[in-house]
Formats: sequence, C-alpha cells, structure tokens
Amino acid sequence: MKADNIEVMERLRRDLEDSYDEEFELELDDRIEDALKNEAPDGNDAREERRHYFRELFRLQGELVKLQDWVVSTGHRVVIVFEGRDAAGKGGIIKRITQRLNPRVCRIAALPAPNDRERTQWYFQRYVAHLPAAGEIVLFDRSWYNRAGVERVMGFCDDAHYEEFFRSAPEFERMLVRSGIQLIKYWFSISDEEQESRFLGRIHDPLKQWKLSPMDLESRRRWEDYTRAKEIMFERTHIPEAPWWVVPADNKKKARLNCIHHLLSQIPYEEIEHPSILLPERERHEDYARRPVPHEICVPQIY
Repeated sequence: MKADNIEVMERLRRDLEDSYDEEFELELDDRIEDALKNEAPDGNDAREERRHYFRELFRLQGELVKLQDWVVSTGHRVVIVFEGRDAAGKGGIIKRITQRLNPRVCRIAALPAPNDRERTQWYFQRYVAHLPAAGEIVLFDRSWYNRAGVERVMGFCDDAHYEEFFRSAPEFERMLVRSGIQLIKYWFSISDEEQESRFLGRIHDPLKQWKLSPMDLESRRRWEDYTRAKEIMFERTHIPEAPWWVVPADNKKKARLNCIHHLLSQIPYEEIEHPSILLPERERHEDYARRPVPHEICVPQIY
C-alpha cells in the first residue's frame, strides 16, 4: 500500500511539472524577446520578478476556474471583446485566460475575413452566431469593431457603411446587455516603439513569421490612421452599458495580470461548493484479458 501511495505521489508530481512546463513554453517567446532587447533585469531581481509573475498568474487562473464554476452554476452569459493594434498581445492574454478552463464553457471566437455570402448579410449577423448560451463565456479575438478599425483604414467599407456601424453598434450592444449578456470590451494599447520592436522580432523569428500578413505590415505604415480610427471608435462606442477598458500593454506580463485581475473584478462571482469526489474501484473480471496492440500501428518511440 505504501508503494502504491509513493507511485501516486510521483505521478502527481510529474503532472504538476507538466503543467508548469506548459506555462514555461508559453513564456519562452517573451524571454527571448527580452534578451534580444537587453531589457531583462539581471541576476536575482530577474528570477524574483519571474517567480512573482508566475505566482500571480497561477493565483488568478485559480480565480478564473472559480468564475467558470459560478458562470455554469448561475447560467450567466459573458462576452469579452479584445481589440488593439497588431502585436498588442491579444492572443497572449486570451491563451492565459483559457489555459486552465473548460473549452466547452469558455470559447474563443476568432472570425476570418467575411466571405462573399457574409458580405451581403446584416453586418452583425455572423457575430451573433457565436454569442453565448447560458453558462458560457465567449472571448472575441477581434470583433465587430473590425469595421471601425481595419475596414475603415484599409478602405474595405465606404462612408455610408462606416456611419451606419456607429449608429448600430451602440444599439446592438445595448440589446445584448438587455438580453442578459454581460459585455466587457478591452483595448490593448502599445506604443509606436513597442509595436516596431515586436514586428521586427516576428520578421527575424521563423517560428513567428506566420503571424505577419501583408495587412499587418501595411498597418505599421498607417500607424496614425489607426490612431485616428481608434479615437473615433472610443468617442462613439464608449457607452455606460458597455464601456471600453484600456490595458497598457508595452509590458506583456503586467498587461496579462492587470487584465485578468480587472476581468475578475467585473463579474460578481462566488466560489461554488462542490461535493467530494471519490474515485470508484475499478472492476476486474477473471474472463477478461487485454489484447496486445499490433506493433505496426504503434507510434515509433523516437524520444
């Protein structure tokens, strides 16, 4: 029995290490970027800063699990919109929020450019299909605000469609809120210099080059046009029912922690009590014998 307990504890330890390794893998890009820019603190300060980041991230992710339980228990519906310039860190924060949550409860909606049929629909129609049912959270990695940003700046919509968007968007969002959906909107804000640095990092990193599209590169040239578009968007869609929240994002780690902390403060969740879980005894039958797996269908053990 003691040997069995030791084996169980060893497995738990390995599982915990695997969980940490997953987070370390997500952090790898950031540490490389810091090293390239010579911005990483030296020695003990760097290690302590990193420990603090992970401690807070794991703690906040634990709170997100409690939030998830509360959403499922109460049937609450939440939509979180993430907007910002290219390379602002939207994908990174979405990964950290969803990393330890149930994908059936917390879903990501990252819609591609509209196809020919969708272009003939009501503008908001394709987004409506991704709205949450009871007990669900939906994270929009970019949203209907494409019309106020990239479509406006790149000339993909005319003045009439642009103005109609600003007439419709506040009413659309008020309608969502009246229907019982909580809508939270984040804008990730980075400086001109920081975006340039992140773009250069992607250009010189083969593992990141896929993130750079011709549209991304053009957005860099049109920095000021995007700034004007963002300012107009804030002015015309910052409403009491669904205000904009700006996340300073030049420091990725601080942006992630601050955003998750703020998100948790916006939802009145409580910890849900769960009954104790008991693992049932495995049934064993004398007439059962496990069949050997044919060697030819096994994945080669290269590592």
